[in-house]
Amino acid sequence: MTSVSKRFNSSDLNWFKPKPKAGVLAVDNVSITVYRGEIFGVLGPNGSGKSTFIRLLSTLLVPDSGHVTVFGHDVEREERVVQKMINRVSVEAAFFKKLSPLENLMYGARLYGIGGAEAHRKIIAILKRLDLREDAINRPMEEMSRGMQQKVAIARALLTAPVLLLLDEPTTGLDPRSKREVQALVRELRDTHDATIVLTTHDMSEADALCDRIAIVNDGKIVALDTPAGLKRLVSRNGREPTLEDVFMQLTGKQLKNEEDG
Repeated sequence: MTSVSKRFNSSDLNWFKPKPKAGVLAVDNVSITVYRGEIFGVLGPNGSGKSTFIRLLSTLLVPDSGHVTVFGHDVEREERVVQKMINRVSVEAAFFKKLSPLENLMYGARLYGIGGAEAHRKIIAILKRLDLREDAINRPMEEMSRGMQQKVAIARALLTAPVLLLLDEPTTGLDPRSKREVQALVRELRDTHDATIVLTTHDMSEADALCDRIAIVNDGKIVALDTPAGLKRLVSRNGREPTLEDVFMQLTGKQLKNEEDG
């Protein structure tokens, strides 16, 4: 991502693509490089541009200025190539609510050209790895909790073993045990499938535990970018070990709330 800016005006609003409120400069002349094989975190207050960053990488949005490339492929000129390399999990994941997790994932597998028997085997293995109960696999999605639905969204993304996995608040709504399971899967995907992962989260401990590097964004700009340990060195100790929350509060002066941002 090189010198990228994205502004939303009233004419940009569209009912089928959630976007920030009108008049917002969501990304302001941002240049950033995510290295192959790393887990890269993005932290920021609500409205800071975190989700816009993910949507630009995923081809859902195009920049007003600058260039976005994924492993050398331009997201505008080579949209189809990029889409085959990525998958995205967002806090507003959509499903056919009357269908079961198995039926939803079988449909998704067909879209990616994965055959019936192979798809069924992969889906069952991933759902079990996520500790989704057997009685839930064939239950309608509308009967499942928010946390269980998010597990299915993650399973759908893992099905294609993407080269670039975009996780936009992936553990929102999950209980502590489910969070740990998802976090373990994220590490496993990076370590065993050569995946690069970009993660936005409101969970400071999650960012600290998972991310190789973290960008803190505020008002569409990157205000700090370093390893978790490097970021902590930016604030004074005051007799104790600083946390990422200390860093965040000092650099943005804002609280991190567990809500979707722009």
